[in-house]
Order: sequence, then C-alpha cells, then structure tokens
Amino acid sequence: MQKTFDITSASRKIVSQFLENHSLEQLNKIPDGFKNNLIWNIGHIVVVQQVLVYKLSGLPMMISDELVQKYMKGTKPEHNVTQAEVDEIKSLLLKIIDQTKEDFSKKIFKNYQEYPTSTGFTIKSAEEAMVFNNFHEGLHIGIMMGLRKFI
Repeated sequence: MQKTFDITSASRKIVSQFLENHSLEQLNKIPDGFKNNLIWNIGHIVVVQQVLVYKLSGLPMMISDELVQKYMKGTKPEHNVTQAEVDEIKSLLLKIIDQTKEDFSKKIFKNYQEYPTSTGFTIKSAEEAMVFNNFHEGLHIGIMMGLRKFI
C-alpha cells in the first residue's frame, strides 16, 4: 500500500498546484466546450476518494454530505464557489489522504460493498479502491490540464 499512497500524495500535490496558481475566477470558469471547471474537478477528486474507500466500506466519510451532493459522479457546477469553499476543499485535499493512510495502518477496512466502475473494473476492497482512485485522479488531472489552457 505504501506505493499506492506515494502515488496518491504525488497526485494531490499536482492538484494542489492548481489551487495555488489560479484565481477564484479561473477556478470557477467553465470554458466553451467543457461541462465543468477546475474547482469542480478538484472537489470531485476529494469526494470520489471518500465514497470509494469509506462509504463503500461502511465507514463514516471525512467530508460533509453537502460536499458529496455538489461533487459526486453525475453532478456539474451549479454555482460559482466562494473562496471559503475553495479553502475547505484545499484543506481536505491532503488531510483526508493522511487520515486514510493512518486508517489503513490501523486495519479498519474490514468490509466492502463491491462497486462496478464506469470503466468496466469492479472494485472489491478498500485497497483496490485506493488503486483505482489513483487512476481516477489521473484522468481528472488530464482534464484539468486541458481546462487550464482555456481559462
């Protein structure tokens, strides 16, 4: 699992640079031809990791239900986020990964509700969820790199 978390940490550092290097206006901008914006992708990354690893393990998530409703699969930006919302997402970005790593070391992930992903892969454990999460985050980083060219 250490390599999986190393990859996740590297991914999250890349994502955090989008927050550091873009204004609130840029984070909220949806360029022509796109369905979402930078901040939606970042919020989505935070939410999906929590749903895949914690919720499907039957454990409480470290994020609010409101955040889940705004950024879960199938949603799209409905409003411009505030700086306070950006700050919340930014604080969660690394904090929840540190806690997840600690929870794996404590072996709290006992059960898992299998989940067939839209990519055709079925996740059968919290460990597989973290591996898949890295793939998922990579997809969204690619989308974000495309987005930033148009903002």
